[in-house]
Amino acid sequence: MTTQPNATYWWNLPIEELEQMADDKGNIKLSKSPTMIKATNPYSNQSTMLTPEEHKLYIEIKTAEFDEDYNTMQKKLSKFSRLNAKAFMVLLD
Repeated sequence: MTTQPNATYWWNLPIEELEQMADDKGNIKLSKSPTMIKATNPYSNQSTMLTPEEHKLYIEIKTAEFDEDYNTMQKKLSKFSRLNAKAFMVLLD
């Protein structure tokens, strides 16, 4: 089996992402189109849609913040702001 670089497999997704992908009956539809994931700012309750790559980075930023690893957090904040400036302003600014 060959793997594609940066491929996202369903078994590597957090349960929250799988729940968002599920229909009313709990069936998960996997598609080739990019899945968008809703993320909410815990302080302002504003939400925005993120690609899986952006969502992973957002979770890494929040984890670094929780762990008080501010050097890692700052590097990832910088990357996130370049990837999606609008989402950065909603979620992290």
